[in-house]
Amino acid sequence: MKLQRTRLDRLVSERGGVHRKEVRLLLAQGRIHIDGRPADSINQAVGPFTRVTLDARVLQANKARYVMLHKPSGVVSATRDKQHKTVIDLVSVPYSSELHIVGRLDFNSTGLMLLTNDGRWSRSLSDPQNNIAKTYRVLLEKALDDSYVKAFADGMYFDFEGVTTRPAELRILGQYEAEVDLIEGRYHQIKRMFGRFDNRVKALHRTSVGSLSMAAGPALGQWRELTLSELDLLGLEHCCLSPTE
Repeated sequence: MKLQRTRLDRLVSERGGVHRKEVRLLLAQGRIHIDGRPADSINQAVGPFTRVTLDARVLQANKARYVMLHKPSGVVSATRDKQHKTVIDLVSVPYSSELHIVGRLDFNSTGLMLLTNDGRWSRSLSDPQNNIAKTYRVLLEKALDDSYVKAFADGMYFDFEGVTTRPAELRILGQYEAEVDLIEGRYHQIKRMFGRFDNRVKALHRTSVGSLSMAAGPALGQWRELTLSELDLLGLEHCCLSPTE
């Protein structure tokens, strides 16, 4: 289910079972409330998490959901798939159909994934202008050297998109292991960057997104909702708490 903004008169008409022309009178009588206060205009834009009531009846009271998932290998980063289990399938709650994925991981990649029904939050999290780094642990087929560090920091030109990647920080952890920080997230970006060295990525694990870390995350294949403090530390606007009448 995709949650969108709409006009107040449309929402009240559709969910309240009244003619659209009657909404103005209901408004004047003070019978329509938005987030606990009398509504002031039939043209008012109603967000997906705005609480709307008519008299004592709740017409809309969606709750914003922010989920941290520890993705295992062999699971598709999709909302539905005919052949494979999806990350949505792992979130076994009634509201899972509302969720969408924020930053995909490949079929065999593992680690931190975020899911939400808050489109504005997910767009902000994915926007490179907000400088939220995603950190990955990478296991490689061939040995690393310092030339990788410079190449990642300089950025690489991708012919397919016609763009040069933003600078990425690479830290060599061992002969075949590295940690990479990305601000952007282009298609198969890490595998393509190591591919310039003809070095195959054998395993890829996302360890963190901004201040969110798998160190405080759920076990492999498990999930939990983010806390209010975790959302605040990311520094992005969110709708964590639903107002009450």
